Amino acid sequence: MDYVASISQTLDYIEKNLQETMTLEDLAEIACFSPYHYHRVFQTLVGVSVMEYVRKRRLTLAAELLYYSDEKVIDIAMEVGFQYHESFNRAFKKFYGVSPNQYRTANSLSGPLLGKAFLKKVIVQGGQILEPKFITKPEFYVIGYELNTKNIDGQNNKDIPEFWQLYLQKKLYENIPNPLNCKEELGICTDFSTETGEFVYVIGVEVPEGTLAPEGLVYRTFSEMEYVVFTTPASDDSTFTSSIQSTWNYIFTEWFPKSGYEHAGFLDFELYDERCHGKENKVIDIYIPVKKVTA
Repeated sequence: MDYVASISQTLDYIEKNLQETMTLEDLAEIACFSPYHYHRVFQTLVGVSVMEYVRKRRLTLAAELLYYSDEKVIDIAMEVGFQYHESFNRAFKKFYGVSPNQYRTANSLSGPLLGKAFLKKVIVQGGQILEPKFITKPEFYVIGYELNTKNIDGQNNKDIPEFWQLYLQKKLYENIPNPLNCKEELGICTDFSTETGEFVYVIGVEVPEGTLAPEGLVYRTFSEMEYVVFTTPASDDSTFTSSIQSTWNYIFTEWFPKSGYEHAGFLDFELYDERCHGKENKVIDIYIPVKKVTA
């Protein structure tokens, strides 16, 4: 399946329907993906989440109308899909740094002008071909710390590293009782909302079923699923983060389109163990629940 063509098709649809109500589910159906799989593929290829892209395209159109027409601000707000004048003003000022009226009197049109050229080509670091393995992981139980974040304006890319830094600096792992393997930690993305882009990120470890979580920690149960597992290329400290990101890019731009599988649910996680310690040959495992694509 040509993922770039599928995403390009939905970008065309967005351009033609900026004034209409649209949802991630609607766009996923056009692309012939499940909603969550579409969300992940779109974000990998375009660089922003689906609904964030729609919002920014609407604001870009609004900027063009403000600059090149004499339409009233309230009419432009409605024209680009905002129901309320106040919410349009807030969103516009956050995006462009000035109010719609201030933008209208600017000397030149400025700001991000997103379009199909925003599609990007991503490759795995070093051009390596990564060979996955498939496992069926039984139901498992985790105690850890939860973070509520969202993939709007890169907030998750700021929140999650800070969360890990706090976890490690304060040695919060010492508060987790009865770990099955004290050398393994999980970074889990779950409970994704297609409407808001919000999701829960959990840092924790596997524990026996029914283990009581101390105050301030959470106990989570994850059902049995089939996972595809990728091990990132061996890296040193300076390339470790980029190696992880390029592996995610490879999975969604190279492996999934040829695999006959798609993402199976609102969960994936990274496994950190003794292999990612030290300064050289650092690797982690990426677990993604998968299901066969139905014709």
